[in-house]
Amino acid sequence: MPVGESSAKPSPRPSASQVLVVTSVMFTFISYWRTAAIVLCDLASTAYYIGGIVESQIGKAAPWFILAVMVMSYAVCTVYIESCAMFVRGGVYRIVKEAMGRQMAGLAVSALLFDFILTGPISGVTAGQYIMGLLNDLLNLGPESPIIVHQDLWSSLIAIAITVYFWRVNTKGIHESSDQALKIMGATTVMAVVLITWCLATIAVDPSKRALPSPAPDFSKKVDFEGKPVLDPFGRQVDPLGFLGHTKVAEELRPEAIKGNWWSLIGVFGLVVAFGHSVLAMSGEETLAQVYREVESPKLKNFKKAALIVFLYSLLLTSLISFFAVMIIPDDVRMSQYSGNLIGGLAMNVIGPQWARLGLNALVVLVGFLILSGAVNTAIIGSNGILNRVSEDGVLPDWFLKPHPKFGTTSRLINLVVILQIITILLSQGHVLTLGEAYAFGVIWSFVFMSLSMLILRFKRPGPRDFEVPLNIKVGNVHVPIGMTIIFLILAMSAMANLVTKEIATVSGVIFTAAFFAVFQVSEYLRKKREGEAGHEHLEQFNSGEADKISSAALGLALPYRKLVAIRSPYNLSMLQKCLDETDPETTDVVVMTANVLPKGSDDYQPGITEYDRQLLTAVVNLAESAGKSVKPLIVPTNEPLFALAQTAKTIGAQELIMGMSNKFNPEDQLDQIALYWLNICGAKPEPLTIRVLGHDKDVRLDIAGGSRIPKPGAAAPEVAQLMADLRRSWHGVERLLLAYDGSPLSSDFLDTVMSFIDPAIHVTLFYVTENENGVDGEVEGRRIVERGVERARELGRRVQFKQANGEAGEEIVREAVEGKFDAIFMSLRGVYRRGDTSAFASNTRYVLENAPCRVILGFAPKSIPAPAPSHADA
Repeated sequence: MPVGESSAKPSPRPSASQVLVVTSVMFTFISYWRTAAIVLCDLASTAYYIGGIVESQIGKAAPWFILAVMVMSYAVCTVYIESCAMFVRGGVYRIVKEAMGRQMAGLAVSALLFDFILTGPISGVTAGQYIMGLLNDLLNLGPESPIIVHQDLWSSLIAIAITVYFWRVNTKGIHESSDQALKIMGATTVMAVVLITWCLATIAVDPSKRALPSPAPDFSKKVDFEGKPVLDPFGRQVDPLGFLGHTKVAEELRPEAIKGNWWSLIGVFGLVVAFGHSVLAMSGEETLAQVYREVESPKLKNFKKAALIVFLYSLLLTSLISFFAVMIIPDDVRMSQYSGNLIGGLAMNVIGPQWARLGLNALVVLVGFLILSGAVNTAIIGSNGILNRVSEDGVLPDWFLKPHPKFGTTSRLINLVVILQIITILLSQGHVLTLGEAYAFGVIWSFVFMSLSMLILRFKRPGPRDFEVPLNIKVGNVHVPIGMTIIFLILAMSAMANLVTKEIATVSGVIFTAAFFAVFQVSEYLRKKREGEAGHEHLEQFNSGEADKISSAALGLALPYRKLVAIRSPYNLSMLQKCLDETDPETTDVVVMTANVLPKGSDDYQPGITEYDRQLLTAVVNLAESAGKSVKPLIVPTNEPLFALAQTAKTIGAQELIMGMSNKFNPEDQLDQIALYWLNICGAKPEPLTIRVLGHDKDVRLDIAGGSRIPKPGAAAPEVAQLMADLRRSWHGVERLLLAYDGSPLSSDFLDTVMSFIDPAIHVTLFYVTENENGVDGEVEGRRIVERGVERARELGRRVQFKQANGEAGEEIVREAVEGKFDAIFMSLRGVYRRGDTSAFASNTRYVLENAPCRVILGFAPKSIPAPAPSHADA
């Protein structure tokens, strides 16, 4: 029998064939440390290869330009922070689409994919180069050794093995991979401290290694230490000016012509070219945007923390390593032996005995292998995130978004990314400098598209933002984004310089970008032909598991507090929004339940997620991602939704049950029905439960058996919180209480009860109203009554304030509640009580219920029972 067929007695619990526990790819959130670790595995890993790549192009000035790029990285980072504050599922594709349309977004993301697809191979191959370099140093192998002769091949095989490993890790899920990243960055930090300290000691002991390199870039055609030309993979001499190599511009930028005149027009262009050669040092910024949707609450605050950690860490590590390498490693071996494993060469040239330097080199290689492997992981995460955005927009078929049947991840997109990375490794034949030369194309052009789009959105979508890139000047009603404009111009000039000077990057990047863009266009065309010209509506793909019964284990509930939220429409989730806003994810699980309503007496139910369920749960996913808090979705077929809701709350041990406003029933009737079901289910001894009906501007609640108080974000940890019994004896959300007091036995009992069970921190004001017709005698008698109440409070060890007024009691109580900003009014119940029916109340009580600005607590509490009042009604 379906859940809740009878309202007179509890129905059997849902069976395995009825209850669907819904899982999705996006219900786990990570801390800012894990977020920073994922990004750093890409951004900080460049320290292992960036020095050699940049020096191979602009000479010993490389560290200065790497430092400039790392400083610039935080400016670019602020652009990403602003974009993510606007769109949870942001990144280059979403931002460019909002600013310049789908065609430009497809072009931008095609270039960005080139960056991410190359990140994995260059990191994996570099890891292999470090291992081969260590073997060479340990075994002192000759140049004819098979390991040395085929070093690039062995590096390729190692890179493929790393890629396959992280393919499996990411198939399991992001939390698994973020845990790996955090461990890798811990090991990297230890290595960095040891290496930097050792380098500083070397410089202190050896004066010859204290000279800083010249900041002037060298644009001459590259030769090795013996004067022989350095050739690229195509057999041509390496020329940092690329397509400009045979032009007049190149002649003026060569060392023999420039002669230090860097502030001329041609010299400034040369500095931009050098900056462009170094810009791949900040590859990884886009990963911030891709991981933003997984950042836990408070989302933006934690994201900014992660961004600052990433900047400081990469600035210190990458910049210092680059300077130390040029200062400490001799010129005759730095590029000839260690261009692919520069930090390994640094370890072998610091002070100390050979065995100690070999030990340091082994540590460098071990940690380098870990962080470079982590960059492979990050590349898979980033590529998967980008392709998710494209698929969600209907550019790629929904087939790619189908979750893995066991892990819930978009494994089909992950498979596509890994296949492309392995093909890239095989095509590069393990040559790091070739990969690095091509790598810069996607990095710089993705930044250009992003910064230009954010600049356009400042004017296209004006108004306040949660975060803005600094340096904004207000001219009239227009905020001129000076900071954003400067960032865009620097990036655009660097991109244009790269386009005309980096031949391999330009040719390979344009081919790759054009190919992906063509795939996107054809795929979108076929979708429109199949579905029509109507706009594509993205719906999440979900897995559903049939549980033996509704239980904490089936839903994965492990936290001490639980809330159950009933939802019906994807267009009315304000109750869930409010619930998430006030929920502490460290202490409270949120279960979201929707009911598939069956006709009375019907048990004809086919398990599965309908299209409407997908629409509803997609809206839930978006809310959860925006808040950075997890929810547990549940679909329950039933003949009686309210009974199923109460039964589910009882089964999972919920302390709070939340509903939205009904179009058919007023909030009091909703509370009545749920309360009756709850009492029916619990029997003679009902368990504590707080039932709330939430609207845009209403919060009507009923506390059964004292209700339950659940800690809000920022509250004390569960281990230092009060016991549940103590929590129930407190009043949730009340700091100032107005007690309507008239000196009668009933109000005296109220006074004793209030003083006995409420939190001493609550401020209580006794309020007595003298009827106008009683005159002076009435005022005197009222003062005596209030004084007796104050004295009684003192006997109970409590201090209270008191006030006295003249007029109609109901009107005066409401006026005082408004002026004093009270959180609750406690007054006596007169007449026969029926929630939602105030006709039987005394006129003053009815007036307060209908006009009070805060909670009104009605009850009859004998003073011999120091327990919460049996019913709390909100007006």
